[in-house]
Amino acid sequence: MTQTTVPVIFDLDGTLVDPAGGITGGISAALRELNLPVPEQAVLNSMVGPKLSDSLLHLANVPETLVNETIERYRRHYKETGIGQSKLYPGILELLEYFAESGRAAAVATQKPQSIARLVLEHHGIADFFVSIRGAADNESLEANTASGKVEIVGAALADLHSQPAVMVGDRHQDVAGAMANGLDCIGVAWGFAPDGELEEAGAVAVVHTAAELRIKIEELDAVRAAALSEVQNDGSL
Repeated sequence: MTQTTVPVIFDLDGTLVDPAGGITGGISAALRELNLPVPEQAVLNSMVGPKLSDSLLHLANVPETLVNETIERYRRHYKETGIGQSKLYPGILELLEYFAESGRAAAVATQKPQSIARLVLEHHGIADFFVSIRGAADNESLEANTASGKVEIVGAALADLHSQPAVMVGDRHQDVAGAMANGLDCIGVAWGFAPDGELEEAGAVAVVHTAAELRIKIEELDAVRAAALSEVQNDGSL
């Protein structure tokens, strides 16, 4: 029997969930509390997705000695108000319901701390749709988890799925890179935080604009893989 229902690994912020200012607002509040300059909105938006300590250091120009304290203040703001501000992107709940009904396994791979990622998914009532929720270490400090990144997180989710191949879905170039390093295709979503052209340049196999379009593209990839597998099996029988 040919397996065509390929599992999907989703990024979180900018892909499943719209932070709706919960992340950028928390970063801004933390910076103001420490009397540090708050970057313009475009820079704040670019900080959604990558590892927070790296973004604070290189994008917000936070002094290295204040990075850890900024993260602690940000996390407090995010837990108190940020999660409540977030919302699911249109069509995501229906897409996950459809995948569950059709037997397509799903996982999450995010650079958000794993325990907070689960809180976000539980807040929106979608945690049970995922067989695996993988994220960064709960300690987001500059010194922690320096060897870990999107590549390792995607790899951990893939291992949990016990399946090769799978397909990655994300909104930033880190998602594409993490997928490609694990031998996976990545579909980019245009509703996230990537600047125009970033996903295409990174190597996404497609960029979609709606959840319905995402479902169609994933099913198209299924069909291509099924045809390729059938051809290999037929060649082997000759």
